Amino acid sequence: MKIAFFDTKDFDKPSFLKYGEENGISFTFYETKLTADTAGLARGYDGVCVFVNDTLDAPAIDKLYALGVKVIALRCAGYNNVDLARCFGKIHVLRVPAYSPYAVAEHTMALLLTSVRRIHKAYNRTKEFNFSLSGLTGFDLHGKTVGVIGTGKIGKVFINICQGFGMKVLAYDKFPSAEGVEYVPLDRLLRESDVISLHCPLTAETEHIIGAAAVEKLKKGVIILNTSRGALIDAEALLDGIKKRKIGAACLDVYEEESDVFFRDFSGHIMDDDVLARLLSMPNVIVTSHQAFLTEEALDNIAETTVRNLITFFGGGICENELCYKCGNVETCMKERKERCF
Repeated sequence: MKIAFFDTKDFDKPSFLKYGEENGISFTFYETKLTADTAGLARGYDGVCVFVNDTLDAPAIDKLYALGVKVIALRCAGYNNVDLARCFGKIHVLRVPAYSPYAVAEHTMALLLTSVRRIHKAYNRTKEFNFSLSGLTGFDLHGKTVGVIGTGKIGKVFINICQGFGMKVLAYDKFPSAEGVEYVPLDRLLRESDVISLHCPLTAETEHIIGAAAVEKLKKGVIILNTSRGALIDAEALLDGIKKRKIGAACLDVYEEESDVFFRDFSGHIMDDDVLARLLSMPNVIVTSHQAFLTEEALDNIAETTVRNLITFFGGGICENELCYKCGNVETCMKERKERCF
């Protein structure tokens, strides 16, 4: 098996080389993202391995199909960047549904604690030998209400962490699955939560789930956390809510227009994205660079699952992690599949 690996980072290579060599898979690593313009690099390969900011739209898929590419192996859980309808009947799509829910959930709590206890501000001060406590007053998480939107594997782990802090949990999900959690309508969650954390996939229904209308319903001073997908939040509505003092703080590991910014070093350049620049200028906003998943355990699990997906597919088996558009309901199809979709 020959796989073209796009949007490569240094931390990707060790695990994929290890599992690839053990299972007869040859990876060729490209730093460039996969788009319709770069799809030609996949000529002569059996499949491509891609990440969250690669663009698998109709033109890219058509080019890959014409080159004889048989499979798209996502090394992530989200698939909003893939036109699954276009893939159907042409190219099979595999993903990694759960690499380490603990990594993402723990990073989310780290952001929350950093924000409410002003740890980032204290760190900067003490580096300059300033040990004043002025402006560092935080608040207890114990007894506060956290609203969790999306209760899949990551959402459930985050709920457990919050319960360990003695927080009251309200949850919203179209398909409730967490036990011992109070599920409520979205409007109530927005109105009553002191903290709101997003852990849902990006779909047509969830895009801008935190938008201008939702911001108006928020409890004054709420803290917004997003370690899922950037477009769950309308960045301009978020900025407006912060400026109006409606939103007390925001902690973001993802951003709506991150594809041309995140994973790159712009420290010597002027930031062209005005909304991101303004968010970063706010004293109550913390932004990390899509690193919530970045633990040794998660990287190893991503590589192992991706390679296992490829071995199952090319071995003629039914891959439990294949995405399909045949029935129009990807998640249900994944649970009930008894044969390949095409």
